[in-house]
Amino acid sequence: MSGLRLMAVHAHPDDESSKGAATTARYAAEGNEVLVVTLTGGERGDILNPAMDTPGIKDNIAEVRRTEMAAAAAALGVRQTWLGFVDSGLPEGDPLPPLPEGCFALVPLEEATEALVRVVREFKPHVITTYDEMGGYPHPDHIMCHQVSVAAYEAAGDPERFPDAGEPWTPSKLYYNHGFSLIRLEVFADEYERRGEPFPMQEWMDRMRKYAAERGERGDIMGRVTTQVECGKYFPARDDALRAHATQIDPNGAFFAVPTELQQKLWPTEEFELAKTRVKTAIPETDLFAGIDDADTEDADR
Repeated sequence: MSGLRLMAVHAHPDDESSKGAATTARYAAEGNEVLVVTLTGGERGDILNPAMDTPGIKDNIAEVRRTEMAAAAAALGVRQTWLGFVDSGLPEGDPLPPLPEGCFALVPLEEATEALVRVVREFKPHVITTYDEMGGYPHPDHIMCHQVSVAAYEAAGDPERFPDAGEPWTPSKLYYNHGFSLIRLEVFADEYERRGEPFPMQEWMDRMRKYAAERGERGDIMGRVTTQVECGKYFPARDDALRAHATQIDPNGAFFAVPTELQQKLWPTEEFELAKTRVKTAIPETDLFAGIDDADTEDADR
């Protein structure tokens, strides 16, 4: 189905390229409207690509990351807008240091929700994607992104909430991205073992296992997945978008360790969890717009 609207809400520039990127590229290519909403400017992000750690980059990181984001959006074929909050940074240490004054994670939830509701009411998405309650991983901006997205999904259609933020609009579905699956890595690792070759993402896989053990998790995030979207054709667009974020993505790093062609063969989907829905749908799904028909969209547009 084309002519529908998908909003992907992300904490920082580059998140849209590492989480659900091929899915957004697919829906945009099929004639749907896709809007990436970037909540912060990524101002406190480190330079993770050694080739970009050069004079002037860190001093102008906010402007650099805006330029990178524009290139990534073009690679995916999607629209993009900024919500305008300030990156909180990733606190490190034991005990953790306090968050910086004025950062996104410290913004009152109602204030941040109203800002996102304004964008929801303007764009009128049928589907919204965001992060789960742990933020995908516990970065304070990712956790805040989850909270704000869920709150905006609930509030956008309520005329009593934020009456100055535009005409009410009720999105039909809310999904969580689940892009980093241990089972997916194990599938790749098994193929490398079959070939008698070392697995280039072994260190990453070991870190994921350790992280899951520290959180007391049993099994894999795939246990929460309700929806797998076939999008292997758009993995090259995803990779181009990742490379566009040159300060954040090392082209020789783990994101590109497994050849695209092998990924397309072994795991050609991206994974989501249906968190909330106002339409009937059957699980498992293969389409984020499943259950949304022409009558739903006509009713919502009125």
